Amino acid sequence: MNSLANGKIFHNTPFREVYIQPAAGDAGGSIGAAFYVWNQLLGKPRSFVLERPYLGPEFTTTQISSVLTAKSNELNSENCAFEPIENIKDLCHQAARAISQGKVVGWFQGRMEWGPRALGNRSIVCDSRRPDIKDILNLKIKRRESFRPFAPSIHLEAVGEYFEIDYPDPFMLKVYKIRPEKRDIIPAVTHVDGTGRLQTVRYEDNPAYWQLIEEFRKITGVPVVLNTSFNENEPIVCTPEEALDCFFKDQDGYAGPG
Repeated sequence: MNSLANGKIFHNTPFREVYIQPAAGDAGGSIGAAFYVWNQLLGKPRSFVLERPYLGPEFTTTQISSVLTAKSNELNSENCAFEPIENIKDLCHQAARAISQGKVVGWFQGRMEWGPRALGNRSIVCDSRRPDIKDILNLKIKRRESFRPFAPSIHLEAVGEYFEIDYPDPFMLKVYKIRPEKRDIIPAVTHVDGTGRLQTVRYEDNPAYWQLIEEFRKITGVPVVLNTSFNENEPIVCTPEEALDCFFKDQDGYAGPG
């Protein structure tokens, strides 16, 4: 889980291919145990590679609608409204437009990520171009130390344009140098040392999140958004109820549509 050390592998070793699975902390022991039995005890081939981290629970539109209806009084008291948007491209465009206008979007969709990183299904998403958004997030929403950085989510095909190393990292587990000419363009996700802990996003892995970044790119010309976990000093939200509870906590003038 030491993303800074992981990012230095290319510079300090002869290795040119590096795979680190998304729950590489203590939770990864469960995968290790399963693979030990599969390979060492049962003699099965090592043929499986985990490419997508979306292994957790998923909730239907009906389930989410019922939660929103049950919470309608609380939503009304906060002057919030909700409406169904059937077309995913329209949804992504509305969310991307809100992000480009400085809104903070709670992005809740699909199956929850396995591991400690929010990777586009239980994420808070913001404008990577705003130099003030890091302070807003840390002070008003995450409620944590002001120096804590945030990660960029970027189209896989644009990594080489923005980072000095053009290599995929879909699990946000490596820190790379951002190209000097791009640091002022995405200051919200650029660390003080000019690095970023990137998450590469491929359409095949997460079509909705890729489309959100694509709509943001169409509006701003930048295929990079700020991504942080959908929580506030608690575990990452899993259920619609937890997402709404977190949303109500963070009502301080900054929350946008999600």
